[in-house]
Amino acid sequence: MDKLELDERFSELYRAHLRDVYSFAYYRVGNHHDAEDLTEQTFLQAYRHFERALNESNGRPLRPWLIRIAHNLAANLFRDRSRRPQTSIDDDDTTTVLRASHTTEELVEERDELRRILDAVEDLPDDRREALIMRFALDMDNREIARALGRSDGATKVLIHRAIKQLEGIVATTPTRGKRS
Repeated sequence: MDKLELDERFSELYRAHLRDVYSFAYYRVGNHHDAEDLTEQTFLQAYRHFERALNESNGRPLRPWLIRIAHNLAANLFRDRSRRPQTSIDDDDTTTVLRASHTTEELVEERDELRRILDAVEDLPDDRREALIMRFALDMDNREIARALGRSDGATKVLIHRAIKQLEGIVATTPTRGKRS
């Protein structure tokens, strides 16, 4: 394959999966700046190894490969920053989803519920958090998630099940603002 054709195919890959890689990075690192950097680094690394990935993919989709790169880069970022506290998702980012005609009380309750869920997701172990992000934010199927995480399909199914159960438990035991449990 010549360089022009390789660059064209990479451009197609970039356009097709930019949103997924950015979404994964954002949910993983919690802020737009780091997510943009992580997305850029993911595609730079993918470009360096693109021809080999194409040859080894046997026609399988490359989205799990890209998410795996983003996963590894995010792990490196957190390892490098382990001495400093990480920033959480800004409140302004969560309110964007809630722009609709609601009463003020409903809006506050929905925002508090969303905050509780996002906080609970942050409390999950890395592999469970990432599996949920891939499943529900990126709409990846279990096979894609398994490839991205380097696990078997069965282990991935169990991982997602346990992540959901743990998340339900965390949310159920977290008191809502203004209410006593």
